[in-house]
Amino acid sequence: MEFGVVGVNYKKAQLEIRDKTSFTDVMKLEFFQKAACIGVEQVMALSTCNRSEAYFFYEREGQRGQMREIYEGMFPDVSLGPYLVTLSGKEAAAYLFRVTAGLESLALGETQILGQVKEALGYSVTMGHSGKELNKIVRDAVTCAKKIQTTLKISEKPLSVSYIGIQMLNKACGIKGRTALVIGSGKTACLALKYLFEYHAGLVTACSRNYAHARQLREKFPAVQLTSYEARYEAMAKCDIVVSATSSPHLVVKRECFTPAAPLVFLDLAAPRDIDMAFAKERNVTLINIDGLQKIAKENEKEREALVREGEGLIEEDLEETMSWFLSSRMDETIASLQQRCSEIVEDSYEYLNRKMELSGREKKLLRKVLNASLQRLLREPIREMKHLDTTDEQEEFKRLVGQLFQI
Repeated sequence: MEFGVVGVNYKKAQLEIRDKTSFTDVMKLEFFQKAACIGVEQVMALSTCNRSEAYFFYEREGQRGQMREIYEGMFPDVSLGPYLVTLSGKEAAAYLFRVTAGLESLALGETQILGQVKEALGYSVTMGHSGKELNKIVRDAVTCAKKIQTTLKISEKPLSVSYIGIQMLNKACGIKGRTALVIGSGKTACLALKYLFEYHAGLVTACSRNYAHARQLREKFPAVQLTSYEARYEAMAKCDIVVSATSSPHLVVKRECFTPAAPLVFLDLAAPRDIDMAFAKERNVTLINIDGLQKIAKENEKEREALVREGEGLIEEDLEETMSWFLSSRMDETIASLQQRCSEIVEDSYEYLNRKMELSGREKKLLRKVLNASLQRLLREPIREMKHLDTTDEQEEFKRLVGQLFQI
């Protein structure tokens, strides 16, 4: 039995392709059923914004190609040839471990994928399309991912300039309970609002050149107050924090137009700058701009990459244990058949001796135990050897010999 992966991910397929290859729960079930029709009983589908992949166990080499055909058939309107990733064996297992640990994610080391993998396995289990092998490999990958998260804390090195800026704001003045103004209504401004509320800011006001866009912010953040762009200086006079994130080619907060009367922290997330650098000379003003934030983001990215290399080392250690388990588990059926044959011999011998001898109840129990122990002792060494065979070729040869010797 071999492990395989087929699917698309952000490294080879752009968003337009990934959008067309997303699995709904109904599609997952249909995919599982088609796989079962070719004899592939253990399948898991992982569908996120960055990947749409199927993980499965197969018995025959031809099934691997069939799984690729089934996957492509699920998305007939897309030519997937150039984008498909197909892996098998240890390479596929290592890929699953890296995916689960966030080492294959767009944001290296992110932790959300761990829950998505667990949810994907849970769906397979619920629908009856998992088994001992799939449960084992996914749970080992989850355990390894948790160890990497706990040990290395890769995700604690933020890469988002907006989030780094909010962290620096918090260090500069403590965001909780503070009054803030956010200038802008685009994606970066939305992120700033999100993080401000996560850090439990007090009264938060927003303004934008386009008031209709500002009103749309209220749909996402009902607690935010709105003011007009023209009234921004009046609003910031009442604030502890000002965050600016517009696409304006000119300064939107000019020193000659505003003199802070109380300590104020500016966070400028715009490029080009929104906030006049002259504010940096004011004694009661702290100015954080995107240049410094980008430098921190690059340093964090380098640190993440170094931690990822450590994570890959941890994966290699755990993966070896998992692969050893799979190698030995391939002999489980032969071992079970051998022990079944042993039980049949014990029963045949016991029945014969029981007919020939007058035995008490205690003696009958003892006889059965002795016969069983004797045969188990004979099988102990062959079973131990079977569990430690290093290659599938050796395993197949051993199975053939055991079958001939014991007629199983």
